[in-house]
Amino acid sequence: MTALWVTLLVVLVVALLLRRLRPTWYWMTFGVTFATIRVLIRYRSVMDACGLTVPPARWRLALARVTNRPVPEARSPRILRLRPTATGLILRMKIRPGQDAFDFSASSDRLRHSFALHNVVSREIRSSVVELRMTGYDVLKRVRMPAAVDTDVLSVAVALREDGQVHRRDYRQVPHALNVGATKSGKSVYQRTLVAGLAPQNVALVGIDCKNGVELAPLSARFTALADNPAAAADLLAALVQYMGRVYQLIRTEQRISVATPDAEITADIWDLPAHLRPVPVVLLVDEVAELALAANKVEEVRRDQIVTDLVRLSQLGRAAGIHLEICGQRFGSELGKGITMLRAQLTGRTAHRVNDETSANMAFGDISPDAVLAAVQIDKDHPGTAVAGDSSGGWSRIRAPHTTLRQAVDTCNAHAHRTPEIPELAPFRPDPPVRIHIGKVQPKTSPAGAF
Repeated sequence: MTALWVTLLVVLVVALLLRRLRPTWYWMTFGVTFATIRVLIRYRSVMDACGLTVPPARWRLALARVTNRPVPEARSPRILRLRPTATGLILRMKIRPGQDAFDFSASSDRLRHSFALHNVVSREIRSSVVELRMTGYDVLKRVRMPAAVDTDVLSVAVALREDGQVHRRDYRQVPHALNVGATKSGKSVYQRTLVAGLAPQNVALVGIDCKNGVELAPLSARFTALADNPAAAADLLAALVQYMGRVYQLIRTEQRISVATPDAEITADIWDLPAHLRPVPVVLLVDEVAELALAANKVEEVRRDQIVTDLVRLSQLGRAAGIHLEICGQRFGSELGKGITMLRAQLTGRTAHRVNDETSANMAFGDISPDAVLAAVQIDKDHPGTAVAGDSSGGWSRIRAPHTTLRQAVDTCNAHAHRTPEIPELAPFRPDPPVRIHIGKVQPKTSPAGAF
């Protein structure tokens, strides 16, 4: 009997240690079993308490009345599948007539407390089928990205979602994106992770960093073009627009529209061109968009209008030419001047890190989802890198990017520097290798002998 108690005590200690130090191992060994049993036992009562049941059918009520039997209970959604994962459970249900997928989404917080799980996310699979992704522990507390190699061009695994899924930045699906966040919110680390993920791919990186290049200049070995002030940025954007025009001329030349040409060989963008003619895709990263939109005098105002016009033109026409935008900033609103809201409307992808006020969150998600605005405002300052990611369709989720140090990003860019393509229009903006500057202590000036 003593040996049994010792064994149980050892198991309890091991479970507590795993839960604190290795939550994934704890979930796979103990948590998934307890959670599965808890969900199955509480399922009917939880569905009834959350208002996710429907009254019995009329023929059941009539039959009970005729046969003098008890009134049938309310019907819960039928469980189609309950599948454990490395981070939680996936419960797929067939909803009853009269129910809506929105009912489950609105009750996700109550379901989370009722099933004693960390998070519950609801989504509609198809008509009458709803899936609940339930997370057993906080996967964003310690982000560990899976060791998967990115094989798709312009697709980068940049963060982990709160449901345990990998959040990918896919430029083929979402050509342009906006990234807002306050100082020390993790916005620069997200951008750094994105550059490190794009460095091994066959893409051209173009950067605009008006903070004298302190964010992007260390990664310049992998950049085809880089501008570190508004004047250079204006010239760079004009050159990029000129390059876009040349790409469109190539597409027009190679469309080969004739009766004998198969439909599959007719193209309206670079992706259907032959491989030997296809231009390299371009990703333009703007570190702080407000520095491009501010103007203190008439000359700067003319330059600012030209910059915003070129950005709008690239966002409207660049997708077919393989040009993609990643715009970052602390705020992105109409106070930056005319044309800014037009530019924001073209940025389909939205990512909001911790913001200082609700207005900044509204700039990213106000026209998409009020729930996403509330989630962005609630991000804790003690969890840098946590963000809310969504798109213009209204869907959103909490994400957190891994902490990529500047040294890791620099080493990745240096290792793939040979992949940096050359574009004639952007040749004047090719960054020079960073120069090491050694700053020593300032020696005090000594007066020569006899001097006053």
